[in-house]
Amino acid sequence: MRRTASNGVVFYASAQFEAIGVRHAFSTRRGGVSAPPFDSLNLGNPSDGEARDDQQRIHENYARLLAASGCPGGPPLRVHQVHDCAVADVQTGQPLDPNRRADAIVSRDATRTISVRTADCVPVLLSNRDGSIVAAVHAGWRGIVAGVIPAAARRMIDSNDSPASLIAAIGPCIGREAFEVGDDVLGEFSRIFGSSAPVDRRGGGKGRADVREAARLQLLAAGLRPDRIDCTDRCTVTHGEEFFSHRRDRGITGRMAAIIAPATP
Repeated sequence: MRRTASNGVVFYASAQFEAIGVRHAFSTRRGGVSAPPFDSLNLGNPSDGEARDDQQRIHENYARLLAASGCPGGPPLRVHQVHDCAVADVQTGQPLDPNRRADAIVSRDATRTISVRTADCVPVLLSNRDGSIVAAVHAGWRGIVAGVIPAAARRMIDSNDSPASLIAAIGPCIGREAFEVGDDVLGEFSRIFGSSAPVDRRGGGKGRADVREAARLQLLAAGLRPDRIDCTDRCTVTHGEEFFSHRRDRGITGRMAAIIAPATP
């Protein structure tokens, strides 16, 4: 569901997470202080190139998003995303190294917010049944092939939970029609998903891949129930007024964030 906060920040949220008191948001590019081409709620810089946003503006944008979503203030806990399957655990009261190479974070600390950043890749948020354990996952096509989504789901299971009790929300990402790929990606998806691979081969060694559906299929395979997976159809490439897109803007673009914090005990 699309939300507009009193401070002007626009974000998307899961009704199922809201029902159990899990504070969270999938950000858009609207409601921040950054100047073009990072206008305006930019939460990170491109990995390459000379175009950079000011870090103070990025910090202010994060503060606005946290306030809008009701997440705990202070710098969110992040990792160095590398398109793989490593999962970082947040220990209550302990720092998390932002240089830790991982693409998912699991937390039981209700006093802090965890965050992953995207600009076309799939953001996935997870919670257990009572909101005491949450996860944020960054899943590009390489991360999907590596299995980062099921790895995060497995890490969340403890003696009081089962995969069927988990809740997931899949946020805005590149849509199927916008994600033209080559034989390498098509082949990897076919290897992982078999006959259910969410791909269309269109000749000339090209085709389309649906990373959103791939994420949903992996959540189902991990044991989640279909009715406990919230999803949006928003495409980061097509809906340029709302989202940054690495592919559409050829790398010179900002970053969205998926943020989440456990429910308050």
